[in-house]
Amino acid sequence: MNHPKLGRLLIFDPTNEKTPIGQLSGELQGNYALLVTPDGGELVETPQLPSRSNGIVRTGKLQLEPRGALHGDIQEVRYGDRATYERYAQLAVKSSKDRVKRIEQEVSHSIGMFDITAATMLNLEQNEQPFGYNYSIAAPAYAKPLGELLAVRPRVMGNRSSDVLETKEPRQFSVIFEGPERDTDTFEITLPAGYEVDDLPPPIDMDYSFASYHSKTETLGNVLKYSRTFEIKELSVPLSKMYDLKKFYRVIAGDERNTAVLKPVAH
Repeated sequence: MNHPKLGRLLIFDPTNEKTPIGQLSGELQGNYALLVTPDGGELVETPQLPSRSNGIVRTGKLQLEPRGALHGDIQEVRYGDRATYERYAQLAVKSSKDRVKRIEQEVSHSIGMFDITAATMLNLEQNEQPFGYNYSIAAPAYAKPLGELLAVRPRVMGNRSSDVLETKEPRQFSVIFEGPERDTDTFEITLPAGYEVDDLPPPIDMDYSFASYHSKTETLGNVLKYSRTFEIKELSVPLSKMYDLKKFYRVIAGDERNTAVLKPVAH
């Protein structure tokens, strides 16, 4: 930040060993700090970083089998707080054999039965670099048979919906986000031989001042492709926008549950 008397200042958290210099954790952004100078103290507002500085970029290339089994590879690249939190979590693991449990926890929020068949971790100690996971999964009953049809959820991984506003009592205070964030998911599922797409979920396009969400499911030859972007642009949502935020999360929840329907190829 630029100070009228002191010139250019660098704000950082000396207690946070895993956030590199030049970044701030979300709770310190758009906040107030006491600047102590020889002439006395003053409150200064800390900057808000671009949403792209924090988030997860997740890509998957997978194969669906005729009986509904799904297997393939997923890559996660984490930035900002998403990288910092994961580094702290992994450094707290006592045995390297248990490090895959962090991946299993993440996958379990989206898939019921699965196995992690291979996994690697990237840049655990290199704080200046994005943190990453590469892993292979096998889910024996991912798609659901519907007679001759197969129902498959294009959104393989990642949960961005929230039930924070699904309460009986009306909310009394603003919703405060952890920080700006931008997540992207791209999953490509190769269809089983003998099947083609019969029905696709509709695209979603929501854009509010505080956040946006865009998703699309399409077919590229024999590949079912799902892509989406979730972005938090403002750090708080006032009570006057609670209806919009509730609608925002409900539409996301519906999109995350949507399925594509596959049918046998007509001969």
